[in-house]
Amino acid sequence: MNLFENLTKKAKADRQRIVLPEGTESRTLKAADRIIADDIADIILIGDPDEIKRMAIEMSLVHIVKATIVNPHDEAVIDRYAPMLFELRKHKGMTEEQARLTTANPLFLACLMVKAGDADGEVAGAQNTTGNVLRAAFQVIKTRKGINVVSGAFLMLLPEGSPYGEDGVLVFADCAVVPDPTAEELAQIAVCAAETARNLAGVTPRVAMLSFSTKGSAKHERVDKVIEATEIAHEMEPSLILDGELQADAALVPSVAHKKAPESLLNGKANVLVFPSLEVGNIAYKLVQRIAGVEAIGPILQGLAAPVSDLSRGCFPEDIYKTIIMTCCQAIGAKANK
Repeated sequence: MNLFENLTKKAKADRQRIVLPEGTESRTLKAADRIIADDIADIILIGDPDEIKRMAIEMSLVHIVKATIVNPHDEAVIDRYAPMLFELRKHKGMTEEQARLTTANPLFLACLMVKAGDADGEVAGAQNTTGNVLRAAFQVIKTRKGINVVSGAFLMLLPEGSPYGEDGVLVFADCAVVPDPTAEELAQIAVCAAETARNLAGVTPRVAMLSFSTKGSAKHERVDKVIEATEIAHEMEPSLILDGELQADAALVPSVAHKKAPESLLNGKANVLVFPSLEVGNIAYKLVQRIAGVEAIGPILQGLAAPVSDLSRGCFPEDIYKTIIMTCCQAIGAKANK
């Protein structure tokens, strides 16, 4: 059974409510129709009900009728959620009227529904920029307890028979959000990436804090940051199997680990790689994806109090379908960790 078969089985066994604020976007509707047909999740579409119904008929999407459709301009909807937004943002100078106007923005309304417990997760980005998706999430859902940074992980699905990772999967982080994390932020990224490995890859995380140095082989302030981050991560989650600073070969190859880091907890069998900066992580995942023919799934946003998934505006319906499934599994994991 491959990764997405496992994730789909998990989502079906614990049904979640996923809100899609881009409810009048054609690829989103196709993905939503398939999710409903496959009985994976309850779908909430935000948008003009008449337009959604018209599009569904034109596209022969027969299952959309089972989705909950929320009109963002419905006064009853705004009356329900605007007071919550006002309370969250009044310290920043937001007025009650501004809260009502902002609530009508589907991205904010989706986040408010998640915040209120009326949805378990959100998927957006087929029409909206990452900045807009994250802005609403930061202002409404915010980060989870003990975390003050949001990062982006990728699931790297390795070719069959690969000796690396676990069950054919490696988790890379951060490859999408934080350009130059502090030691504390890097530690938080590591802890969140471990959670992603548990919730989505279904593995016990073995986290390597990567550097150009292995256990003091080089001296530099950037190495010092990784060493400090490793210490902080151990304090945050003492039971986590995590080690650093390690070069990539010492993290992934047992024979190299035996020579360079014989006392490492990982023994060259890391399945989560935490990069010291965004430029390194982003370059690494793209190189591995292109040169090694590895499928990269993500970015998967980490650190928020509830799951919000950001899509590429060039995505396909299949991408949205898979992202909804992953968001369901993130929501299941988030509830289990409370």
